[in-house]
Amino acid sequence: MAVVMGGHVRVGLEDNLYYDTQRLASNAGLIERIVNLAKAAEREIATPARSVAMNG
Repeated sequence: MAVVMGGHVRVGLEDNLYYDTQRLASNAGLIERIVNLAKAAEREIATPARSVAMNG
């Protein structure tokens, strides 16, 4: 919902250990999922430098 509303998204295993009820998640997989959702919503992904600048 944050992606659709123009907000920022934080991704990590500390938030989601599972993709679904049977599969363990990975950081790479969680990031890939958010990137795909952002692209579908026509949102730009922040570069590492931009991310640091935004979080100061």
